[in-house]
Amino acid sequence: TTRQSKQDASLTPTAITCMALLALQFGIQPILVRKFTPQTINRSSVVLIQEVVKFVILSCIHLHYQISNSYLPSLMTGWSIKTWITLAGLPAFLYTIQNISSLMAYQNLEALTFNVLNQTKILSAALSCYFVMGKRQSKMQVVSLLLLTLSTLVIEKILHLGSIASLGSAGRRFTHGIVPIFAASLISGMAGALTQLNLQGVSTRPPRNAYLFSMEMNVASIIFLLGSLFMSADGRAVLRSPTTFFSNWTPQTFIPVVTNAIGGILVGLVTKHAGSVRKGFALIFGLLLSGIFQ
Repeated sequence: TTRQSKQDASLTPTAITCMALLALQFGIQPILVRKFTPQTINRSSVVLIQEVVKFVILSCIHLHYQISNSYLPSLMTGWSIKTWITLAGLPAFLYTIQNISSLMAYQNLEALTFNVLNQTKILSAALSCYFVMGKRQSKMQVVSLLLLTLSTLVIEKILHLGSIASLGSAGRRFTHGIVPIFAASLISGMAGALTQLNLQGVSTRPPRNAYLFSMEMNVASIIFLLGSLFMSADGRAVLRSPTTFFSNWTPQTFIPVVTNAIGGILVGLVTKHAGSVRKGFALIFGLLLSGIFQ
């Protein structure tokens, strides 16, 4: 469509602002997680509380729209449980797995290494957009993506040589840091493409509101996480003794939880206004900020 073509051709001020804020969140998040989230914490509890915080923030935004211009009722027109499960269920499941994998990687990689490897999201997003939405990249974009991926691997190798001593076992760094971040990047690309398809709409279905769609995925993610409590060792421990849910939490742990929740909202907005591939390029600026902060 003409609207879609214009969106692909240029970035709006809203898209640029959201990308800048997302880059800032990308830059500081690994540092905040390593500083305030112990490795012994229940990761499912962190991601679950993060989804609850995100839902509360989005609910406040919706309430603001409802009070200001009665926007909420129009958003809910045509909504049904069937469309919620069909459109939000799979992306929510993928993002839940991604968030748990990312948290593990945050805890076992220094901030700069995390964001260097996280750049593979861009290649994953491009491939997923092609397979899911049929969007082709230009030859120049393909070359740029391949060079970016190659440079990511080279830089990671350089960083790896200087980080083993400070982070401990190289084996643990690989299994609990590098593997999870690559898995999270791959999953992020697929989830981002599905989200973009739903947010920007197709010929047979109108685009969905970014805030409402994020809330739909929040609810689905919370259901998945609650269900996971029955399958994991940490979850079964929580079911036996609910007080262990916040075991090893501190008041400061809520800092990265809140910033990551805000980042999740920004991801939806950037995907809506700029697309999942351009969203990935915010990682480059986040990488620069990580280097400065670290």
